[in-house]
Amino acid sequence: MAYYMTSIFTAIVTLFLPLASALGSTSYNGLAKTPQMGWDNWNAYGCEIDAATLLETAQKMVDFGLRDLGYNYVILDDCWSNMQRSDDGSLVANATKFPDGIKAVADEIHRMGLLFGMYSSAGMYTCAQYLESLGHEEQDAQTFADWGVDYLKYDNCYNQGQEGNSLITFDRYNTMSEALNKTGRPIFYSMCNWGRDYPWNWAQTMANSWRISGDVYDSFDRPDDRCPCTTYDCPLPGFHCSIMNIIGKVAPIIDKGQPGGWNDLDALEVGNGGMSDDEYKAHFSMWAMVKSPLIMGTNIPKMTASTYSILANPAVIAISQDSAGTPAYRVWKRAAEVDEYDQGEQSLWVMSLSGGDYAMAMLNAGNASMEMKATLEDIFIDKATTGGGATRGPLPSSSGWDIYDLWANRMDDVTANAILQGNATVNGTIMETSDSMMVYNATEMAYSDGIGMSHPALLGVKISSVQPMGTISATVPRHGIAMYRLRKQEGASMKKRDEL
Repeated sequence: MAYYMTSIFTAIVTLFLPLASALGSTSYNGLAKTPQMGWDNWNAYGCEIDAATLLETAQKMVDFGLRDLGYNYVILDDCWSNMQRSDDGSLVANATKFPDGIKAVADEIHRMGLLFGMYSSAGMYTCAQYLESLGHEEQDAQTFADWGVDYLKYDNCYNQGQEGNSLITFDRYNTMSEALNKTGRPIFYSMCNWGRDYPWNWAQTMANSWRISGDVYDSFDRPDDRCPCTTYDCPLPGFHCSIMNIIGKVAPIIDKGQPGGWNDLDALEVGNGGMSDDEYKAHFSMWAMVKSPLIMGTNIPKMTASTYSILANPAVIAISQDSAGTPAYRVWKRAAEVDEYDQGEQSLWVMSLSGGDYAMAMLNAGNASMEMKATLEDIFIDKATTGGGATRGPLPSSSGWDIYDLWANRMDDVTANAILQGNATVNGTIMETSDSMMVYNATEMAYSDGIGMSHPALLGVKISSVQPMGTISATVPRHGIAMYRLRKQEGASMKKRDEL
């Protein structure tokens, strides 16, 4: 364990120093090469959180192999502090919830090979009306650093009207950004200003992620008046925003996410009981496709086998963590049968991956199972319409492609329950990961290396191939998704004469 922790912090410091590292100018502090992964307590526990719950969750993340899939951050959300600062003005943890203090919790989480995150707000109060950090940025940043904090979620409640244009909001959030950097500790900076004043246009130079919407809730597509906007241009972000509502908001700004700074669609609701299994699969898949952070938001010690097998699908996580850092974009959106909430659509999403692969998702947000089709011309429309198109050589649509289903190797309930009940280990003698179809250890082999070696847990199951200029079709369940990795076939291309 000591070697594991040394390796983690050596890697982080190597990224942090110098600040502009191998990521060039796209990461202001050298962090967030890929979207962050971890767990935040808010969706499952709200204010009912304490040291014991955090540490139990962290231990289960290790036991269940979630840490080794890349879920590294354990994030303590709101309601952790006293209602008054100490005599010297420092933040103080609630002694009932955290009898040994925050640093003791951080130290124990670090001993588990995990990283520790905390919460504050750029306002007069946090959203739950606890102490905030506006006006105390340098002191609080140093306190966080002294406690061993690796991640700060920074909210937007009670901001005294310090918003309304991009510069005002930039300055307010940049004050904490500079304070965190001044501590000398690498601290991931997660802005949570709900998309106010268009952070995707300016936050890349001072934050590692930024929320693009009001708070998510555990519904696939039910509209709620408390989340009144349906586009990114939103004067009242609100809360109780459905999965499809947030997906619709991110579609026009998808290109703003990049290595070092990511569009944040909010924490995952997978496992919290408000959606069907197909809806949770679609939710998780789309967060991965658009490069949103994968921050679990469920009760980890009590998760079900079906929840675990969604969150622990390495083939989907590999899409999120792909080193190319390119989010999926929506190629088209079409009508579909509406459901009880008068909602219904179907859409095609595509992204390029490292090594020449592509990922695609056919999302059925309609009220019935349906056959969905995507032509190679659809999938590679950008290649045909930008950068010179066919004048630069044969288009990808003129090649054949192998199709790998990224959900075909989903872990079965028997195996998942064995892991959750402690009757099997992800990295022990019962279940090895070197050639497993269902499990993967990213601490032993990075996702990029695993894909390079065509690891079966990452590649998915080859289900078919599509010929040049062909069509991919799938029967997609109601409120469900078909998600594929495409790999170019060697030698399966149209001759120039055929293209003409």
